[in-house]
Amino acid sequence: MNRLKFFVSGLALLLACTAGAAVKMPAFFADNMVLQQQTEAPLWGTAAPKHEVTVSAGWTGETFRTRADAEGRWRIAIPTPAAGGPYEVTVSDGEPLTLHNVLVGEVWICSGQSNMEMPMKGFKNQPVENGNLDAARSRDQQLRLFTVKRAARLEPADDVTGSWREAAPLSVRDFSATAYYFGRMLREELGVPVGLVCVAWGGSACEAWMDRGMLAAFPQVQLPATDAEVNKTKQRCPTALYNGMLKPLIGLAMRGVIWYQGEDNWNRASYYADLHAALITGWRRQWNIGDFPFYYCQIAPYDYSIITAPGKPLYNSAYLREQQARVEHMVPNSGMAVLLDTGMERGIHPYDKRTAGERLALHALAKTYGIEGIYCDSPVYESMEVKGDTAILSFSRAPMWISCRHAFESKCVEVAGADRVFYPAEARVERSKLIVRSDKVAEPVAVRYAFRDWVVGDLFGSDGLPVSSFRTDDWPDPQPLKE
Repeated sequence: MNRLKFFVSGLALLLACTAGAAVKMPAFFADNMVLQQQTEAPLWGTAAPKHEVTVSAGWTGETFRTRADAEGRWRIAIPTPAAGGPYEVTVSDGEPLTLHNVLVGEVWICSGQSNMEMPMKGFKNQPVENGNLDAARSRDQQLRLFTVKRAARLEPADDVTGSWREAAPLSVRDFSATAYYFGRMLREELGVPVGLVCVAWGGSACEAWMDRGMLAAFPQVQLPATDAEVNKTKQRCPTALYNGMLKPLIGLAMRGVIWYQGEDNWNRASYYADLHAALITGWRRQWNIGDFPFYYCQIAPYDYSIITAPGKPLYNSAYLREQQARVEHMVPNSGMAVLLDTGMERGIHPYDKRTAGERLALHALAKTYGIEGIYCDSPVYESMEVKGDTAILSFSRAPMWISCRHAFESKCVEVAGADRVFYPAEARVERSKLIVRSDKVAEPVAVRYAFRDWVVGDLFGSDGLPVSSFRTDDWPDPQPLKE
């Protein structure tokens, strides 16, 4: 009897040890995933220490081999074919782990704060325009969605929480609306599987998505030293979301990133361009796959006095939009989707998410996938010429010239003389130019367009893409006003 008990106990121990040694992989290497096509796709995880790990994939008869280190960690890169599937991928250290229903196609990381996180079902009291109808029509087995669960950490995590889901009404309702519309347009135009990984948290600061090295050039940013500091501010804590949500993803084979963030940084805009550029450069350096595409939304207009506490300074978010507009000229292989026509005066979460997603998709289709006939860049103010009491503005990136929604007249233009006092201006479009004058300014020195917190942009390229708010002057930012 004792021998039998000893045998049973020993067998149970052996089985427990074997189970503990089974191959494990991060949550995003799982059933229903999408692998980036035509690349060397890294796979990694843990296995029995020093055991050989083999990988076999349904698109090839070859078996790929590596060996776990003394702590059981392993990593291997396998070549992926042109888009297709579904396939099975089996990883084994003697005990196999099989990933089912794996597609090969285009993978994009979708990051930022609440306007990226906002799901198709909307937030309470804040719907997504046509979200219910579009979710109802969303069934697509070749569009796969992965949402990273919120996590703020002092130290880098090894894994995230989430699962891959095929696009269908239920899964799409809970997924980022901006990202969904982006992915849907890619599916329509490319005709290949698309995988979207949403890693976003409402109210998050740009600084939270950066590591300590990326923030080294910004002494004004206070880095956390304890878990208590992270827990106190969470998504606004520098490095916390990079550690908790992004770091585990770094290395995942993907095509590029879309980004919608900036609202939380509106009251410290002065260094945002440098900050965001450092984030992009830092992510690219860590992924180590070159200057991958990085396309982002400029924040939409909104009356930020609504969320400004009584007695606190009031900041003009046009300065943040100005900083965002600089980034695409500072960073290669980037592009900005202007949303000056989609804002809401009393809502920081615009209901129109389709426009945001599809304008990001225009950048990807034109610049990343090289589809001819698609234009994605908004016109940009280039120069000003003054003739008497009239300022004449020219624009670049406007091959079809510019247009206005109000019969060739913009209602969003102001002009100032040497006294730096701005007055509403008459502004009309003549061919490719914007002609600006005011009876109150005899000698124009500076012109500003839509340079306010809340505004509805009315100046566009003839292809329908809005011009960003801009100013011709470089006068120092005024001190924030007091309520």
